Amino acid sequence: MNTNNIDAEDWLSSMKSQINRNLTDIENRDDLSADEKAERVIHIIAGACAGVAVQPIPFADIFLLTPIQMYLAERLAAVRGIPLSESSIKEIVLELAKVVGLGMLAQQAALGLYKIGLPGLAGFTTIPLVYGLTYAIGRVLDYMIQERAKGRKLNSQTIKQAWESAKTEGKRKGKGYRQADMEK
Repeated sequence: MNTNNIDAEDWLSSMKSQINRNLTDIENRDDLSADEKAERVIHIIAGACAGVAVQPIPFADIFLLTPIQMYLAERLAAVRGIPLSESSIKEIVLELAKVVGLGMLAQQAALGLYKIGLPGLAGFTTIPLVYGLTYAIGRVLDYMIQERAKGRKLNSQTIKQAWESAKTEGKRKGKGYRQADMEK
């Protein structure tokens, strides 16, 4: 009997269990509040986006990250117990993109240009930036989803204020994320 196969199977089973417990089935956990669940989902997906953004192809990030960030909105809606259709999720994400879109587009352009000019260093410096931005996106999406559930439609100014606050928090957390990785 090959013990390496058993170890690999155990590891894979453990990983699947962790993914289910902390992401794909997190809304069913009773040991966390909705806010704790949302924070955990945002952190996991921000980390995943940061990892994906290390890929070296300039300007490809937006095509890789956007579907993951759409999944973030879906998971946040599930955590909040708010049934949203795929079209409702797209509507919320597009509403956010309209308000903060030019800033996000400029940052994507900067990432792409950075990958062209400094491809090796770009991956390392991209991690905290993408983590922070995805974290901010998650926080604002969570806020928008909660407000929509209360029957409130947010105006552009309110979304922009939420974005600025979340972006500041995301930058701080992104720097901490990079620092924690460097200390391992």
